[in-house]
Parts: sequence; C-alpha cells; structure tokens
Amino acid sequence: MESIFSLLRVLIAIINLSGADETCSLHGESVYPQLLKDGDIMVGGIFPFHSTWESPEMSFLFKPHPLKCWSLDFRAFQYSQSLIFAVEEINNSSTLLPGVSLGYKIFDSCSSIAIGARMAMAMVNGNEQTVLDGPCTRPAQVQAIIGETYSSVSMAIANSIGAFSIPVISHYATCECLSDKMKYPSFLRTIPSDYHQSRALAEMVKHFNWTWVGAIRRDDDYGNSGMAAFTEAAEQLGICLEYSLPFFRTYSREKVLRIVEQIKRSTSQVIVGFLDNWDLESLLHVFYEHNITGYQWVGTEAWIFDSELAALDKHNILQGAIGLAIPKTTVTGLKEFILDIYPLKTAGSAIFIEFWEALFNCKYRTQNDTDDVVCTGKEILSHVENTFTDMRLMPIFSNVYKAVYAVAHTLHKLLGCTETCPTKKQPDPLPFLKQLTNVSFKTKEGEDVYFDKYGEPSAKYEIINWQTSKNQHDFVTVGIFDSSNPLGQLAVNMSSIVWTQNSNQVPVSVCSKSCPPGTRKAVQKGKPMCCFDCIPCAEGEISNLTDSIKCEQCNEDYWSNPRRDECIKKKIEYLSYAETMGILLTAVSITGAFATMIIAIIFFRFKNTPIVRANNSELSFLLLFSLTLCFLCSLTFIGQPSEWSCMLRHTAFGITFVLCISCVLGKTIVVLMAFRATLPGSNVMKWFGPPQQRLSVLAFTLTQVIICVGWLTSSPPFPFKNLKHYKEKIILECHLGSAVGFWAVLGYIGLLAVLCFVLAFLARKLPDNFNEAKFITFSMLIFCAVWITFIPAYVSSPGKFTVAVEIFAILASSFGLLFCIFFPKCYIIILKPEKNTKKQIMGKLPVK
Repeated sequence: MESIFSLLRVLIAIINLSGADETCSLHGESVYPQLLKDGDIMVGGIFPFHSTWESPEMSFLFKPHPLKCWSLDFRAFQYSQSLIFAVEEINNSSTLLPGVSLGYKIFDSCSSIAIGARMAMAMVNGNEQTVLDGPCTRPAQVQAIIGETYSSVSMAIANSIGAFSIPVISHYATCECLSDKMKYPSFLRTIPSDYHQSRALAEMVKHFNWTWVGAIRRDDDYGNSGMAAFTEAAEQLGICLEYSLPFFRTYSREKVLRIVEQIKRSTSQVIVGFLDNWDLESLLHVFYEHNITGYQWVGTEAWIFDSELAALDKHNILQGAIGLAIPKTTVTGLKEFILDIYPLKTAGSAIFIEFWEALFNCKYRTQNDTDDVVCTGKEILSHVENTFTDMRLMPIFSNVYKAVYAVAHTLHKLLGCTETCPTKKQPDPLPFLKQLTNVSFKTKEGEDVYFDKYGEPSAKYEIINWQTSKNQHDFVTVGIFDSSNPLGQLAVNMSSIVWTQNSNQVPVSVCSKSCPPGTRKAVQKGKPMCCFDCIPCAEGEISNLTDSIKCEQCNEDYWSNPRRDECIKKKIEYLSYAETMGILLTAVSITGAFATMIIAIIFFRFKNTPIVRANNSELSFLLLFSLTLCFLCSLTFIGQPSEWSCMLRHTAFGITFVLCISCVLGKTIVVLMAFRATLPGSNVMKWFGPPQQRLSVLAFTLTQVIICVGWLTSSPPFPFKNLKHYKEKIILECHLGSAVGFWAVLGYIGLLAVLCFVLAFLARKLPDNFNEAKFITFSMLIFCAVWITFIPAYVSSPGKFTVAVEIFAILASSFGLLFCIFFPKCYIIILKPEKNTKKQIMGKLPVK
C-alpha cells in the first residue's frame, strides 16, 4: 500500500510541473463530506463514523462497487462535535482571527486505510464540478486536516498528502512510527506517541515486579510498532515476554483459537494488551468461552478508559485491569455542546438520520410487518445512556479542540491579525506548516499547548485501574506518569488498586522465583533471561541482594557466612594460652621447669656427696640451668605471634638447646677422659679440666649464637597471616624468614646431638658407678628420635598444630634429658643414700 501511495505522489508532482496552462480532470467518483460548513478558510476532519466495512467482490471483470460502511461509532460524532465547537468558538471570538470565519469539512474514513487516503485526497483536490476544468495550481481545499483516530489510517493520510505540506493533526493516533519526520513531515498530534506510552507501560510493569508477561497486539502499525517499543523498553528493565501474539478483528476463528491455546499453555499471569476497544470486544466472548479468566490485564489508552467495552465485559474478564490514559481535562461548554445534537443536523442531514436512528434505536421509515420503533424526531437524549452520552473521553475531545485552536493561532500569526485580520487569503501550505510546528499558546483553561521537534506534546498519563462491583464499572486514577518530571516519572498509590478477582494482593507473574541473597541467577539454557536457576554462591563468595547476577568475592581477611549473604571476619587461629591445648602445654612446660629447679635444689643440697661430685657438678648445674631455659622457651611459642616473639622463640630455642647439648657433650667427654686418665702414663685430664670444659661449652654455644645473629640479620622470622592452608580462617604463625637459617640452627643442634650420642655410645660399657654415659646414651637416643620424628610431623601439621608439634618436641627432648641423666642420681640421693658413699662408688673399680 505504501508503494502505491509513493507512486501517486510522484504522479502528482509530475502534474504540478506540467505547467499552469494545463487543466485538471477528475477521475473516479466524487466523495462528499458527512458534515460541512462554509467559511473563509476551511479546516478538514477525518473521523471513523463507521467502525467496519463490507469489502466488495473483486472479479477484475467490472469496476467494483464502493465499500459499504456499517456499524455506526458514536465516538466519531463526539470528535466531530468537538471540532465544530472549537470552530464556532473561534468564529465568535473577537481576539482570535477577527473578521475571518472558519469552515469545516468532515469526512468518514470508515476505519479503512484506503477510504481514509481517498478522503484526504478529496479534501486536497475538491469535488466541485465547477472547477474541474480549472488550473491544477489552485490551493488545497482545506488549510489543515484534523484526524484520523487510528494510526494506520493516519499513516496513509499523512503519506498521501505529505508532498503538499498539508498539516495532519491527529487527536488519537499514537504509533511511534508517525514521529519519523522523513516519512511524515507534515504530521503532528495532540496526543503523546506510543514511544512514551510503551516505556511508561514497561516502567509500570516493572514497578509491580512483573518480569514474565504475555502480550496481544493489534496486527497493524499501531500494535506492531507499539509492542516493538514496549519490548525494547521491557528488555532494558529486565522484563521478558513469554509470547507476543498479533490479532485483528477480521482474523479467522482458527487464528483466534491458536491465540487462546497459546495463552492457556503459558505460565505468565499478566497480559499486556496493545489493542483497541473493538479488538477486545471481539475477544471477550472467546475468552469467556475458553475460560481465559483471572489474568491481570495491562492496557493502553486505546481501551483502558472505554466505558462501552466495560459494559460488554459481563463476565469480568478485564476486572482489575490497569493501564494508561490521557490525563483528565475539562473544556468549558464542550460537554453541553456535544450533547446538543441539533448542530449535527444542520451540518449534515444524511448522516444525521443514521445517527438519530442508532442513537434512539428507532427507524424513520418502517415496513408494516416490522416491529421497529418509529422515530418521531422528538426523542429526548437524556432518556438514553450509551457511548454518545459518555463523557469519559473528554481528554480526547480536548485533543481535537486543541488541534483546531493550534490551526487558528497559526493563521492568526500568519495573517497578521491584530484588531482585525488584514486578509482572508488562505496561506501557502509550507509556511503555514512551519509556523504550526512552532506554535505555542494557552487554552482558556490555562493548559499549555505546543509541539516538540517530533510534532508531539509532552507525555503525561494517568494510571487507571478498572474496578467493577455490582455491575458498576469505575475507572479509578491510582497514579501518574510524567516524562518531564526528573525526580520520578512514575508515582502509584498501591493501596487504592483493586486487582483481578477483587483481590488486594498484587498478582505474581514471574518465570522463576527470585533468587534470595546467598545465591546467583543462572539463565536456563534456551530460555529468556527471566527464566533462571538459583545457584548457591561458592565458599568465600556472597550475594547480599535479591536476584544477584553474580557472587562477589570476599576480601582476603573475610569469609562467607553459612548463608553466603555476608562476609564475616575470618576466625584467627593461633596457639593461645586460653585454649585447652595451650593450657596443657603451658602446664607441662612449667612443670618441667619446676622439676628441673627441684633437681637443681637437690643437687645443690647434696653437692658435696660423692655421686654429685663424681658426675661433674659444675656441668650438671649448667645443664640443669639450660634445661630450665629449654622448658621455659617453649612458652614463647604460645600466644599471638608478634615481631619480637617470632625472633625470640626460634633463637632462644636454638641457643638454649645448644647450651644444653654442649653441657651433655662436655659431661660425655669428661667420662671418656676420666677413664682414659686411669691408664698408666696418661695425663689427658690436664687437657680437659674445668677451664677447658667451660671453654668448649662457650665455643659450641657461641657458634649457635653466630648462626642466629646471621639469621636475624639477613632474613629474620616475622608474623605472617597464612590464608592458604584454611580458606575459612586465618592462621597466625611465624614465618621462618630464611629457611636456610632455620635449618642451620636445627642442623647444628642435630650435629651436636649425634656427636654426643656417638661418644656416649662408646662410653656405655665403662663401670656403672662412675659412668653416666649409659644414661646419656638413652637421653640422646630419645632426643634424636624425637627430633627425627619432628621433621615430618612439623611439615604435615596444619595451623596451630605445627607450633604444638614443635613445643612437644622441645618438651619431650627436654624431659628425656632430665629423666635419663638426673632421675637415677636423684633416686640414689633421696631413696638410696647408703649408696651415695665414696666406698660404695670405689668398690666396684677394677684393682690394678
């Protein structure tokens, strides 16, 4: 159809270029307005006086008959009355177009694209036989065209006469496509485009948390374009369409049943209806027949405020519907003028008779055998109640009124009117169109009227809720949408809404239930993004919002709680004095130190006895002192690691153990040297007397001190948060710093221990009373076994147990030395004092 119109425009342009000397000839049949009034400047109007038509038979053998229109629509008469009222008011004004009278020609489009385009061409060309032979360069018959009601017809009209720059001002055509000024340069409207309505609908659907909706759209430019804009806006807001079904009232029953089956199979509970009232009228009885009830309907301004549709909804299928409507407005005197039907009789008698018969349900001429009521012509309008008497579409009537006034204000400006208009000549279309797009005025009610760069007003809507009770239909305003409000375009009063089935609970329409905090959404394969599974967040990740699309990683010092909705501080783990293990190790350590001091006291008390003097009392006291330090140094491993405790624990452990082993080694060497000194001619003891013993202990210990100093200087131990061993907690430990330094300290201790063990093993068969090498051998055997076992246990123990293993090794080896070396002597000193005599000790010496 569009290509046909384009071709027609080219042909018209060719005719215009052919010269003024050529004449015009009218082809086809003339068409005449339904309502007409002469004036100096004419305003055109195209309204759908009939809602449908009967297509003629197309045999291509003879010229088809004209379309037969039927099903009178009272709304078109209300629009016509609004246009006539505005014209009469302007003509009676002394300030607007003084001295210039406006006339009107109002045609019937019959809701047909083809008829609408034909009527538009008739208004441009004229049908008067007296001008058929005149030049083709005469002006158009009308200054502007008000209409049409429907977008598809408006597109055809605007496309047909766009080349002539004749303005088309629609009061109800909302298709976004008409905003394209490249295709429709002369189209304007006094109603916002569906671009705004579609986004307002999407915002409203999102406001009620409906993310899974179905849609039925009118299968024409209005429905398809509007639904495309709604789909785009919905996707941006996270709303998914389960289905989007086209419908037109001329669809076959098979197509309608497929729509019904699709709705039945669906899971969404909300249906967005981008339809008009006639479409829904066709669907209501089908929906009831197939039990399509209980759905939440979301509607456009095309039907949400239609009282006739509400009256037809006998089964409350649309109960609780919510949608957008043009804000309520009033025009003083317009309601009374619309209900005064006699101006229609003056403007067009033929259509008036049909209108009267439909309005009062009677017939002017009847056959004798019919039961039709005869019209008397004196019927009273107040006695009937139908669409014509319903004034709820006053905002749309006002749009017609404003469109006429926009034409009048533009003419007033172009004609240079002040106290009177100096000329009554019709302005050229192009400057008139340019001036019309820039017009700005206030109505008598104070409402601002202007057109933006797309030829549209600003978008303002009321949110209407369809409430039904006891067969009464109320359209309750429950909110507003204002695209010009930067603080918040949508405002809804939730408490005043009545939902489907008279419920006060907001219906739920989602493909998948919301994912609670602690989970994330994972889109189901092959389905829209609104259909998802809720996947729990992994350990160490959280989501603290509903419907999170991803889980956030906790910071390294934090961990996710069991619900995975909050990052909590990781538990810090170290061997504490307050816990059971720490208390036990502390108690054992102090017990060992206390036992060592008791033995030292015993040895000091019995220092002059043979058994103490025979076993090198000076090294024994030094060994007891070092063992006490060994027991106490284990306490530095307990408690929260700090910079000083980390350096102290390893160095103190290394030095005290070397001091201890040095003393044991000195005692072992003394035993060996003592028995070698008994051999004839041997004087080795002079080379290993007390000074040499002290010097050897000092040398061995000083070597360890040097190793420790080197370790602390190069890379000392330091407090360290171990985050890798356990994910859910932090292990506070002392990092070794230099591993070489640590193993050098342990290696040196091990070297001295092995040397001491070898020497003690060699001296184990010497006479018992003088020989403690046997006990030293056992002690060194325990010592080496403990520390050899310590290495794999230390490496494999987790967390605080690493420290516990190290403390255990220190305490075990210390107790091994204490028990093996000193307990036998204490046993003799305390329990067997009779054996603690020089005679008893010397009695078993071999006689030489």
